Formats: sequence, structure tokens, C-alpha cells
Amino acid sequence: MVRPRRCRCLRFRPCVCYFKPRGIPARLLKEVNLQADELEALKLHDVDGLEHLDAAKKMKISQPTFSRILNSAYKKVAQALIKGQAIRIEKK
Repeated sequence: MVRPRRCRCLRFRPCVCYFKPRGIPARLLKEVNLQADELEALKLHDVDGLEHLDAAKKMKISQPTFSRILNSAYKKVAQALIKGQAIRIEKK
């Protein structure tokens, strides 16, 4: 049986929820879904400049969990940039 997922403290609400390459109609693009906690992890680490442990405390999760979320976010963003895919930011 899988352990229930802990609630994550998310404070950042983006004003946009979709990014796509310019000049390509959205209907022709594949999408990468970026979860709300992945976006929060990117913001805390890369924009706010917090270390993993401090950012994990803000999200009320463990540092290894934060690292897994951040690595997942990096992989999705890199995939979208390299393959020319759209990024959909999921709402909480």
C-alpha cells in the first residue's frame, strides 16, 4: 500500500499557465505538464536562491523529496526547450 502524499505548502501562484514556442500553433505542439509543486521548487531554488534544505522547509517537505521534485521540474523544462514543446502549468 502506498503512503499518502503529504500536503505541500505552495505560496506562489503564477499569472500565466501556458508557454509555447513562437510561430507554431498550439494544436500542433506536444505538451509537458509542470505540476504546481515543481514550479514552486524552481522558484524557491533558482529565483529566490534558497538552498535545498531551506526551500524544503518552506514547502514543508523533506530535502530528498524537494530534490526529486526539482530534478523532475528541470527534466520537464529541458525536454520542452530541446524538443520545442509547450509547457502547461497545472493549478493546485
